[in-house]
Amino acid sequence: MATDDEIFAKLCRLIQPFNTADVKLEKNTDIAADLNIDSVSVMDFVMEVEDEFDIDIPLNILGETRTLSDLIDVVKARVKGA
Repeated sequence: MATDDEIFAKLCRLIQPFNTADVKLEKNTDIAADLNIDSVSVMDFVMEVEDEFDIDIPLNILGETRTLSDLIDVVKARVKGA
């Protein structure tokens, strides 16, 4: 299984096209608020994450996922459960 840092690096690469304000990405970066990403773009990003890690992220889990650190935890849990 990938480490938190490896997952974080992949997430940073995937989110970069949506990071139009060029915010410095950290694990505590709030995906919607700090990056000012609208809900449609968030869903596009999530689809990219799902494809990259070959997982499905249910909407109820996604609703509780705010930061990149939260998303790392979701990815790890979904990969482990797959």
